[in-house]
Amino acid sequence: MQPRTPLLCVLLSQVLMLTSAEGLDCTPGFQQKVFYIDQPAEFIKDQAILNLTFSDCKGNDKLRYEVSSPYFKVNNDGSLVALRNITAVGKTLFVHARTPHAEDMAELVIVGGKDIQGSLQDIFKFARTSPVPRQKRSIVVSPILIPENQRQPFPRDVGKVVDSDRPEGSKFRLTGKGVDQEPKGIFRINENTGSVSVTRTLDRETIATYQLFVETTDVNGKTLEGPVPLEVIVIDQNDNRPIFREGPYIGHVMEGSPTGTTVMRMTAFDADDPATDNALLRYNIRQQTPDKPSPNMFYIDPEKGDIVTVVSPALLDRETLENPKYELIIEAQDMAGLDVGLTGTATATIMIDDKNDHSPKFTKKEPLDYEISAFHTLLIKVENEDPLVPDVSYGPSSTATVHITVLDVNEGPVFYPDPMMVTKRENISVGSVLLTVNATDPDSLQHQTIRYSVYKDPAGWLNINPINGTVDTRAVLDRESPFVHNSVYTALFLAIDSGNPPATGTGTLLITLEDVNDNAPFIYPTVAEVCDDAKNLSVVILGASDKDLHPNTDPFKFEIHKQAVPDKVWKISKINNTHALVSLFQNLNKANYHLPIMVTDSGKPPMTNITDLRVQVCSCKNSKVDCNAAGDLHSSVTSVLLLSLFSLACL
Repeated sequence: MQPRTPLLCVLLSQVLMLTSAEGLDCTPGFQQKVFYIDQPAEFIKDQAILNLTFSDCKGNDKLRYEVSSPYFKVNNDGSLVALRNITAVGKTLFVHARTPHAEDMAELVIVGGKDIQGSLQDIFKFARTSPVPRQKRSIVVSPILIPENQRQPFPRDVGKVVDSDRPEGSKFRLTGKGVDQEPKGIFRINENTGSVSVTRTLDRETIATYQLFVETTDVNGKTLEGPVPLEVIVIDQNDNRPIFREGPYIGHVMEGSPTGTTVMRMTAFDADDPATDNALLRYNIRQQTPDKPSPNMFYIDPEKGDIVTVVSPALLDRETLENPKYELIIEAQDMAGLDVGLTGTATATIMIDDKNDHSPKFTKKEPLDYEISAFHTLLIKVENEDPLVPDVSYGPSSTATVHITVLDVNEGPVFYPDPMMVTKRENISVGSVLLTVNATDPDSLQHQTIRYSVYKDPAGWLNINPINGTVDTRAVLDRESPFVHNSVYTALFLAIDSGNPPATGTGTLLITLEDVNDNAPFIYPTVAEVCDDAKNLSVVILGASDKDLHPNTDPFKFEIHKQAVPDKVWKISKINNTHALVSLFQNLNKANYHLPIMVTDSGKPPMTNITDLRVQVCSCKNSKVDCNAAGDLHSSVTSVLLLSLFSLACL
């Protein structure tokens, strides 16, 4: 008698088999090819109209949807929504889905829909190309829409011609530009079935539409009916970056100009379809050099590209600016500025022009210096403004000599150079010598001595020898300290002479600290929520940051800490150098889960940090999210133990 398998083991085995998708048959593409939508009084912005189901049978990685109408979009979860409130749409929409592994087209038929004047009618030209019923015509054609940049395999069917009254033995024939005229061989028709196919990739920017003709012929090639026009429309994809073609871009603005003064206009060109968001550009300023006296000296109109001043006239003072020339990195992004849009950049140079708005000033009010000359002799001459009368016995002027003795004043020592600059690596050992400062006394005839002391040392890192001016460290230098700005630490020193009374001079020391990989990266956020029945198993996008500088920061490496995590539950995927996506392989029960995330920087040697990501699996019913009492904490270790016990019980 065979031993009986425990019922629990059988049930668990069936559950595991059902949750495994690898053994299921899968056909790539849309689950449904044609959808019918009743035209409502108004399509409401962001309100789901219907849900599309597409699968490439490999996880739908990098899935992208494109809609033939610029007034709709398909979200990542497959929901079709309007981009704004719309009352009239058209007769037909087409949705194209694509991943690196598969692509397909779905047709959305709007029942009772009305055309939008000047929009879809212009893009797809339905009014001109739709078949008009005629007497004694049996060939029926509809416009064919094909996305550009389609990938292999070719040829692929893209449409079909129907002849409801075709004589037996007759054949279909296709002619026109793209068939038997240059560029030849792009399209062909099955002479028996009427199926139209494309043989290679199309480029809308090269040819946007093809005007073809269909006819039926007898066995001898004689035309029986037709030709009937068949238009092929190439659907635009966002495959062209914005380009600034009119450079160099140089603008001028007068100093002291009022806020809002227009400096220049920047415009870019996008070769994609101007009737879609693929060529709808938005502008912004990516970088301003220099960033003083304000990092935002200028603003660019995101739609027009006009650059205007945004600071007060007082800040736009050429005489107080470090540099009267500013360089702006201007970015143009299509898709109306959405993150998925393509970008192009150009440099705008803006000159601050001078105007005569400052009176002359004396640079020095006292020109006398004891160390240069202790004595001065002046010869003063005086004479009448009007000439003397004739025949007087004395001359027309008189002179006098003035002797000036300059009294010595004790002047403070002067540091040279000032500021003093030195570059050191952070974390150098305590007691390391940074430099020896040098101050001289202008009172050269008094032969005074100079002593040094620390005046301002905000972090308490420095010592100075009072006799010879040698500066060394008394604590570890840290580039990431709040007392360090732009990798530069500033300290002040005093030089005091032995005069009576003593005089003091001040010198500035600027220490540029070179970065050492001494900070581990950290992730954010550390809490996430996901529905227990979510169709999209993405949990959260994690970002990582590091207090260090390149090359000790990104690219970061994201990993799930393997020692405490079972396989086939969680997945982490790199998005870019600083972000990663945490997702699930399957839905989880309502509970709180702690997932240890390990992130490593690119330093040599690298530094690693492990942070617990708290994931709340919530109940999402009737548009209400309930995360209360999500259940006891479920750690991945517990899951591993349960799986181990199950394995032992089933042996």
